[in-house]
Amino acid sequence: MSVNDTPRSSRLHIAIFGRSNAGKSSLINAITKQDAAVVSPVKGTTTDPVYKAMELLPLGPVVFIDTAGLDEAGVLGELRKQKTLEVLSKSDMALIVIDAACGVTPFDRQITETVRSRGIPAIVILNKIDLLADKESSHAEDLAALVNRTEEELGCKVIPVSAVERQGISDLMKALIAAVPDNDDKFRIIGDLVTPGDLVVLVVPIDKAAPKGRLILPQQQTIRDLLESDAIAVVTKEFELKETLESLGKKPRLVVTDSQVFLKVAADTPKDIPLTSFSILFARHKGKLDEMVKGARAIDRLQDGDKVLIAEACTHHQQPDDIGKVKIPRWIRQATGKQLQFDVVNGMKFPEHVKDYSLIVHCGGCMMNRRQMLWRVEQALEAGVPIVNYGVAIAYVQGILERAISPFPLARMAWEASMPQE
Repeated sequence: MSVNDTPRSSRLHIAIFGRSNAGKSSLINAITKQDAAVVSPVKGTTTDPVYKAMELLPLGPVVFIDTAGLDEAGVLGELRKQKTLEVLSKSDMALIVIDAACGVTPFDRQITETVRSRGIPAIVILNKIDLLADKESSHAEDLAALVNRTEEELGCKVIPVSAVERQGISDLMKALIAAVPDNDDKFRIIGDLVTPGDLVVLVVPIDKAAPKGRLILPQQQTIRDLLESDAIAVVTKEFELKETLESLGKKPRLVVTDSQVFLKVAADTPKDIPLTSFSILFARHKGKLDEMVKGARAIDRLQDGDKVLIAEACTHHQQPDDIGKVKIPRWIRQATGKQLQFDVVNGMKFPEHVKDYSLIVHCGGCMMNRRQMLWRVEQALEAGVPIVNYGVAIAYVQGILERAISPFPLARMAWEASMPQE
């Protein structure tokens, strides 16, 4: 996979905020050294957030998110502002662009406070320093004083630049690299569960829902993580699993299956071989597996008339027996015996009123970055709504969740702690 093929969900998301015509798009072009964003003196050139995936050395694959100005008036301006603020849920870093000639405005203070309240690393950029006072005067001293005042007022690192003249861009890059959040390798997809030379069997069904000529993203990324860990990936279908296990020269370290064939794979995998699913791996990698395991208990508490939200991050073509729209609702109804209402949402839009639901069942989140998935989990927890993901929910209703989380000590502890007291 080339850098250009790196999925957006695996890239560092850097969002750029600021007032209209503060120079956000020009800044992207200056940083990337290409005309990646449309630049125009006309106010409001950028409307909806624009995503630009690229490689930014030495950071690697990133996504720049160019947003609309926060100071646009009217109903349309409010809609654009709302879309701009929605970007925060997926931003790993924020660049806040201020027109140096205008100074800090209430809009700049608002977005800075909002970014900091979300715990997002931020850099404030004083742009258009080339338009300040006569360069032959005490410009350097005036600029230094402006930078100091801005830092004190906003509480963030401030870098003066001229995007048009490409001044200060190297200083901005140094600050950007220093501010990048540490890559949290504590929970990789699977690499921390294996040692070099371990065998891992991956069970990949090939049915009508399987994409033609390729594997789905969680399967691809799990294989890649195993290879980077010097482990051995053995890929098979569910009907060939038993024969595959018998033909191996040694016991595999782990069996990972598509959640839709959990029961078949559990029956064919000896009890002394740890078993889990791709979806559960991603619940740990992208979200909070311990919270989702605790959320599974809520399935037994569902009552007639309760609303359950099925949330999918992608907008794939739905099959007649679609996993989210058909299979999971059917399995939950069978397990509970209750008359339940299921609402299905697709794509990056997440309902504002999640408190209306008794349970949220989320997909693995392979099309989202980790920050956005964590934000959704936090939204559910703040509303007091239990949340699970597909793999956790399926394992629970099929009676094999304890086995499916056996490789994860923290999840097992959360499961045991959530057990109802007699």
